Order: sequence, then structure tokens, then C-alpha cells
Amino acid sequence: MNASLERLPNGLRVSRETTEKLQHFAELFRKWAKSINLVAPSTMSDLDSRHIVDSMQIYNLFPGPKRWIDLGSGGGFPGIITAILMSELEDGWVHLVESNNKKAAFLRVALIETGARGSVHPVRIEDAPKLVEHCDAISARALADLPQLLNYVSPWMLEHAAVRAFFHKGRDYQQEIDKAVGRFDFDLVKHSSVVEKDSVVLEIAHLSRKQ
Repeated sequence: MNASLERLPNGLRVSRETTEKLQHFAELFRKWAKSINLVAPSTMSDLDSRHIVDSMQIYNLFPGPKRWIDLGSGGGFPGIITAILMSELEDGWVHLVESNNKKAAFLRVALIETGARGSVHPVRIEDAPKLVEHCDAISARALADLPQLLNYVSPWMLEHAAVRAFFHKGRDYQQEIDKAVGRFDFDLVKHSSVVEKDSVVLEIAHLSRKQ
């Protein structure tokens, strides 16, 4: 396991037990990825920094025992990583929304074997608000463009002003922002990625639809 997993971005330390859980997750991931497509094969050799540490920065931006919803959880980034990090607190919860049954099965195994604080909902994103009505934060990675993401999160964010959303985005993120502001009003903070140059995490708050 890469030594970079011994601490979060910006120097926030994690326990040895949590580091071991992250290591076990990485081993599970590599095993399952041989039979189902969890991430692009070209990124598997850089799993620690490209996916795990990249996901860890989300928790660093909004730490504490929060109630998270992770949309399109796929291979567990960032949802499983957030759930593992919260296991140190013995509080908080991550609701992982993943409609693909094979990926949902992987996520369940990962939660059980790492003792992470989360549960899996094998439903379409549009149906998730019926199952999880309230949250503190929402995350998504490599799921959709920003306008579509804001449509997905609107059932939670339009009703509750305190909810924040965190989206990983690559170098073309400004084009997505420009499209989104034509449909929504929102507060935006751009956090530079600790892993990839020119990439960001977009933090969204106070979402409303334009009339």
C-alpha cells in the first residue's frame, strides 16, 4: 500500500486501523475488477493516488459524522472511501446509490469486509429520494455533466438549503459551469485537486432553479 494513504490531503492523519481498511478495500477492488468493469483498466496501475486519495479529499473538505448520499457509486469512489474514513468516528453514514447489480454486490462486500459506515441502494438515481429523504452532503464522481448532476441532486438541495454537493471534475469543468448557470442559481467553491493538475472538486450550495 502506498504510504500516501497514511494521511489525508492537507495533512489530516488517519489511524493505522483505517489505513489497513483502505488497504483491504484496494485488495478487494483489484480482485473484483478482474471480472467486472469498476474503473478504466488504464487507471488500475495508479489505484492509490488516482482513485483512493482522490476520493479521500472529499471527506477532507467536509469532515465529521455527516449523512452522505453518493450517486452512481460504481467502484466505490468516493462513497466507500468516505464510509471507511467515518468508521473512525463511529458515527455518520453513507448511502451508496448504484443501479448496476454487479457493482452493488461489490459495494456490499466492501462495506461488510472493511466495517465501513454505509449501505447500498440498488436503484436508479431518480428513485433514490424516495428511499433517503434527508442528507447533509452529496457526492458524485465521473457520473454526468454538471447540469445533469444538479438535476439529480435537486430533490435534496432545493428543499434543504444547508445541503452541500461535491463533484469531481476534469480540466473542462468551466464549460460545464457555464451551462449550469443558465438553468440554476448556486453558490460555488472550486477546490483544486490534490491529485490531478487542472482538475477540481466543485462544492455546490444554496441551489435553486432559475425561473
